[in-house]
Amino acid sequence: MIARSVGIIAIALGFVIGMYGLDHPDSPWLQTALGLLVTGMMAQGYALYCSIKRMQQRNS
Repeated sequence: MIARSVGIIAIALGFVIGMYGLDHPDSPWLQTALGLLVTGMMAQGYALYCSIKRMQQRNS
């Protein structure tokens, strides 16, 4: 639950900061946005992994 929430927030912030970073390509905001997007995707992947693991344990 926490990983999914953090993932959603990180991806949303990544897109917002990324739009600003594309307008100002010399600023470090574009790299920050890419880092947030990667972090959000990793958090979502971990949440999916935990959900699958929990479902398998429940079925066993």
